[in-house]
Amino acid sequence: MMTLRQIRHFIAVAETGSISAAAQAVFISQSTLTLAIQQLEQDIGVQLFSRHAKGMTLTHQGHQFLRQAHLILATVDNAKRSLQQSTDQVSGQLTIGVTSLVAGYYLADLLTRFQRAYPNVQLRVVEDERPYIEHLLVSGEIDVAVLILSNLEDRMALQTEVLTHSPHRLWLPAQHPLLEQDSISLADVAEQPLIQLNVDEMEHNARRMWASAGLQAQVSLRTASTEAVRSLVAAGLGVSIQPDMTYRPWSLEGDIIEARPLADLHQTLDVGLAWRRGTARPALVDPFLTVAREQPSTGRRPSI
Repeated sequence: MMTLRQIRHFIAVAETGSISAAAQAVFISQSTLTLAIQQLEQDIGVQLFSRHAKGMTLTHQGHQFLRQAHLILATVDNAKRSLQQSTDQVSGQLTIGVTSLVAGYYLADLLTRFQRAYPNVQLRVVEDERPYIEHLLVSGEIDVAVLILSNLEDRMALQTEVLTHSPHRLWLPAQHPLLEQDSISLADVAEQPLIQLNVDEMEHNARRMWASAGLQAQVSLRTASTEAVRSLVAAGLGVSIQPDMTYRPWSLEGDIIEARPLADLHQTLDVGLAWRRGTARPALVDPFLTVAREQPSTGRRPSI
């Protein structure tokens, strides 16, 4: 039978990427932790990790189970909290860091749910670029951050948790010739004028994506505005590759925007939480993490 201890051990391995680091984090021996993970995999009947020389990485089923594991612990935490004290007795100030793209699509829902659960907690939000948010986290000037996790630099100093993996789609104007194809590849997109969103390191991610595919994009326009991308695509001035969390099927002008998957693009934009590792975290961080896990924010997905 699966236990909460097994789930906590699984999360520790998933977050650290190795048995040795996870064993130190949860204060048990490596052999005991290895046995616990093996028993968990046997109990649920799937392989959760791929083992390799440098450590352990989650399989596809592992990623799915990680989300559920966090929800299970959040539910248990909520049950304990409801018995221990009313949330309206909790007070203090929580300082949250956020990057610009995430702020536009995740922050309002998350803060609304937290404020509803903890009405007497004062929230302070700091929006800035990812490197500075990292600096503020490490220095203890902010308590927790909601940001794109893909480009984090100081991973040894930060604990992270993915809230959602947002897949990328190709945005096209209505009646674009590529819409007639059964399958669209990055090579097809490389022949089109591309509109590049240049905010929250999106252009850096795009360069890495194109380099990995061995292709050169024809970037015709760069903009820091997601709404500008929508309008430009809808007007037929180019196509754009964007994460699902930013999608909606119309521009501000009311023009239709189609979205299609790319057959050879499996990279996701991982959005989640980060907080300082290794020290006693501020008391209000745990309630915030619990609320964030209860109903993870998800980007709007296009109908295909």
